[in-house]
Amino acid sequence: MAPSRNGMILNPHFHKDWQKRVRTWFNQPARKLRRRKARVRRSATTTRSAPAGFSLEELKAAGISKRVARTIGIAVDPRRRNRSTESLHSNVQRLKVYRSKLILFPRKASKPQKGDSTEEELKMATQLTGPVMPIKNVHKKEKARVITEEEKKFKAFASLRMARANARLFGIRAKRAKEAAEQDVEKKK
Repeated sequence: MAPSRNGMILNPHFHKDWQKRVRTWFNQPARKLRRRKARVRRSATTTRSAPAGFSLEELKAAGISKRVARTIGIAVDPRRRNRSTESLHSNVQRLKVYRSKLILFPRKASKPQKGDSTEEELKMATQLTGPVMPIKNVHKKEKARVITEEEKKFKAFASLRMARANARLFGIRAKRAKEAAEQDVEKKK
């Protein structure tokens, strides 16, 4: 890098001590690490909170509207998606059990509304202390067994790639098959 500033130097003989002014990049790998750590730190502080509450699909299956759910102590999270039927069914069951145990007092004692509890249930009401319906995660332990030849031959990554490719090309293949069928019909005519 040739020297600049403070006047012209005739012929590039570099009379200014240019070796002192060479731009170095020795801090580049450390800067990369620093940026990466900063990115992680930033993303940790700015990420939205994890979804906590029942999904709209679960509430619908349990027969509770989302507005009523919030008034009777059920957390609702519209962002959550049900990705497995097992979790959906277990959460719907939890909601139904909770709803059956819940005693709703009418806003006006003289005018009880449709969802309110009967007078007999109101007399039986007691205050619950402690956790409300704690979640019991029941894990089924699997016994150790020998890995079969079929399992050894199974290529997980390749099968996932194939499934992804099939999903991506589904429409195109269907279109081509339809066009081929139409051409066959035209040829027969």
